[in-house]
Amino acid sequence: MASEKAKELARKQKEQIRAEKLRKKNSDDPKDWGRWRQFTEAYKRTNEIDPSTRWWMLGVAVGVIVVIAAIGLLTNLAWWAWVPLALMSALLGAMLVLTRKARTAMITRYAGQPGSAEVALQMLNKRRYSYDLGIAATRELDLVHRVLGPGGIVLIGEGAPGRTRKLLSEQERRHGQVSYGTAVTTLMIGDAPNQVKLGDLQKRIEKMPKVLAPFQVTEVQSRLKALHLRNQMPIPKGPMPTPKGMNRAMRGR
Repeated sequence: MASEKAKELARKQKEQIRAEKLRKKNSDDPKDWGRWRQFTEAYKRTNEIDPSTRWWMLGVAVGVIVVIAAIGLLTNLAWWAWVPLALMSALLGAMLVLTRKARTAMITRYAGQPGSAEVALQMLNKRRYSYDLGIAATRELDLVHRVLGPGGIVLIGEGAPGRTRKLLSEQERRHGQVSYGTAVTTLMIGDAPNQVKLGDLQKRIEKMPKVLAPFQVTEVQSRLKALHLRNQMPIPKGPMPTPKGMNRAMRGR
């Protein structure tokens, strides 16, 4: 009797394992994909936007192999020593090219759409920076986002400049009431003068002068949570584009 129950339990476990494998195989969530599928999906999406991706990857890979092969031959190094190194280095070089191209492609794809700032904000160092999307909005989907990090509080606006600057000014005033001297910087996404291009947003934030130590960032974050609860503003209905799938594919998560 016990043996029959054990067999039945083992059968059910095998069925569950098969069902889970099938679910992951047909899943559209990058978290369920294997490394190879993540790589191929990222390549396909990037190449759709920038067809030169394949040639850059191939060129870098071939160049790396040629350089290492030349060094190996000139130094009379055994082939079994430099061939594996050349292949692995070529693969690494191609993946680095794909990573850079994928980031550029994501920015090109989402630029000008509501919520596009998330493309750049996802590239920030998660250990040093945190961000909140859409802390203020209009019905026309003009948005204000917030970043907290060593550079203090950064409020980022995207949308029609007239409406968005009004939102930014209001949020700057509210944040100034709870920041207790912490720097509050406002940035506007766009291509016009005095605006920050989407592709430059990450670097602009990371290059800001450091005004907060890690423990101070934690303190300010607690104050901002209280501010968010008091002044919580409903986001207009309707989905905002999310580039997380492509980004996760590149990060292997």
